[in-house]
Amino acid sequence: MSERKILLRIIDVVVVLGALDLVGVVFDYDYFIIHDQRRTSSIVLSVYLLFFATVFELYNLHRASRIMSTLRSAVTTGSVTCLVYLLTPFLTPVLPEKRIQILYFYLAVTLSLLLWRAIYIKFFASSKFNKKIILIADACDASLIKQSLQDADPNYKIIGFINTDPALESNDHLDIKQFSINDAQKLFQNRSITEVVVASNQSEGITSNLYRWLIELVEDGHSVREYTQVYEEMTDRVPVQYVGKDFYKYFPFARNNQNRLYLVYHRLFDLVTSIIGLLVCLLIIPFVVLGNFLGNKGSLFYSQERVGVNRKVFKIIKFRTMVKDAEKSGAQFAMENDVRVTKFGKFLRATRIDEFPQFWNILKGDMSVIGPRPEREVFVEQLSEKIPFYETRHVVKPGLTGWAQVKTRYGVTEGDHLRKLQYDLYYIKKRSVFLDIRIIIKTLSTVIFLKGQ
Repeated sequence: MSERKILLRIIDVVVVLGALDLVGVVFDYDYFIIHDQRRTSSIVLSVYLLFFATVFELYNLHRASRIMSTLRSAVTTGSVTCLVYLLTPFLTPVLPEKRIQILYFYLAVTLSLLLWRAIYIKFFASSKFNKKIILIADACDASLIKQSLQDADPNYKIIGFINTDPALESNDHLDIKQFSINDAQKLFQNRSITEVVVASNQSEGITSNLYRWLIELVEDGHSVREYTQVYEEMTDRVPVQYVGKDFYKYFPFARNNQNRLYLVYHRLFDLVTSIIGLLVCLLIIPFVVLGNFLGNKGSLFYSQERVGVNRKVFKIIKFRTMVKDAEKSGAQFAMENDVRVTKFGKFLRATRIDEFPQFWNILKGDMSVIGPRPEREVFVEQLSEKIPFYETRHVVKPGLTGWAQVKTRYGVTEGDHLRKLQYDLYYIKKRSVFLDIRIIIKTLSTVIFLKGQ
């Protein structure tokens, strides 16, 4: 987790609890004042605040640096946090005697959060707090690497790069400046850069002079890190295009893939969730039947063969969202604003209701709640030929939701599918209870904001 996200979380809690304590002292309302009897309720409030702030994307650094998106997220977070807190009296103090105290409580939480986030945008999101980086990279990759890092974190500024490909010189049209080792040394002396990221695929490009300089930087206490490590930390993706001959660093994946306790937890979670999901599905079926009759004009369910764990093919079940004979001209990828999707189908997709029948697949064991999205065999064949390690997605069960689903949009181009694969491999490599919880929270955010696809 980045330092900025940690900072935001800590100060969010401190500011809100401090504001409530201040209001309690000023208005002499014991409901707000934090003391020994209120310690548990303060912890509960902090947990609610952090949970809903995550759901409503207050810790998305891009959104956190923009005033309008922060305003919407902060107000929503404050409102839902207060509502849930007030409606759980068995964990929190009983409701105050005077209703005006509830208003003071809500204003203290929401306004303090808004004020602190406005201060963050004004001062901490300014350029003087940016991390300034110089790359060690091949000239052909420098611009792409720069863009990928700055897209992941708006406060990560690439100043320039040192070329490590002896056969290729930097072109003038590149949007990144090339430095010599002497130039880079001067930048460090002037504190114009704070870190070096090594992203070279050319081992011969790391000359003895460059290697010696990097050693001196480390000895002087400066940060020198490998690009793949930085990329994973910032983007939550495995940089497949940079794995190459070093694939053994990434395969086999996380120890949790062989951890029996984790696997038992995962299956129990699947069973409990699928039973609950199927019960909910039974409750909403009458509404879906009516909507399907009025808006879809066809069969209620739709089944399709997908590739599962160990490349085993199974039939996935969904509520139908497309017109009849949607693929009469052949299989094709779904895309944004797909003309084949009916109006009612768009609603089902946006709310993820169309996915509910897949809880039956989860109960049977064909799928899991969390995992890479199962793809059709014809597309697996095509993508496996173009994208390295694509078949690796099948070492775990496919999922109803997953890291790629909550982090990126539809895959249409080869680049889109590469990006999705990077997220899927990151999940397989790092999967854990904590990462599963993050995916569930982000899935809730997707449903709440109607961002389903």
